Amino acid sequence: MSAKAFVYTELQISVPFADAPWRDVNASLRVQPGLLNKTWLAGVANNSLGGLYVFDSVENAQKFVTGYFPGEAAKFGAPQTTRIFDAEIVKEASRDINSPHFGAVLSQKPGAFLYTEVQISVPFEKAPWKARNPVLKEAPGLLAKTWLSGLHSNSLGGLDAFDTVENATAFALNEFPKTALALNAAFTTRVFDAAVVEEASRQLRSPFFT
Repeated sequence: MSAKAFVYTELQISVPFADAPWRDVNASLRVQPGLLNKTWLAGVANNSLGGLYVFDSVENAQKFVTGYFPGEAAKFGAPQTTRIFDAEIVKEASRDINSPHFGAVLSQKPGAFLYTEVQISVPFEKAPWKARNPVLKEAPGLLAKTWLSGLHSNSLGGLDAFDTVENATAFALNEFPKTALALNAAFTTRVFDAAVVEEASRQLRSPFFT
């Protein structure tokens, strides 16, 4: 079944991933309507917990962020961030840059994930991804990118897989701010350790760890 929506989550909490109750959470997630897979996200330096989820419909993604997830965050006693993104409209752009969410198989396991989002409203069909992708393909250590287009907001961003935390961090600090500057827009970058979430993500069919 193809991806129709992505959901990004992050809890304002600091828990080393080895101590997180991910097995219990995974059991709850397996019965969530329409959830196709999840890639866990573990914050570098701050040990935040989150994930990128793939749903079979926008409606199921909306039910998840308004129903299930707030209750899960309350169990942790943690404020939360959730974002919904339209998966269908980014399919071509993401396939062009090796996205496992649209069938690509990575040549190596990712060492890090980088979440980006620019505070701008651009319908994705007008986004300059065809010019941007060739530049991104030259970024040191970049293995793949899944483009993200905000539902209702039309924000632009992505979940990028890198070979190492160091290369992901360097891109977040040195390269992505140039993109935001060119757009004259505020932005968000978050770096996550991919190595520590492999087992938990495999159990939820993450396409990064097939």
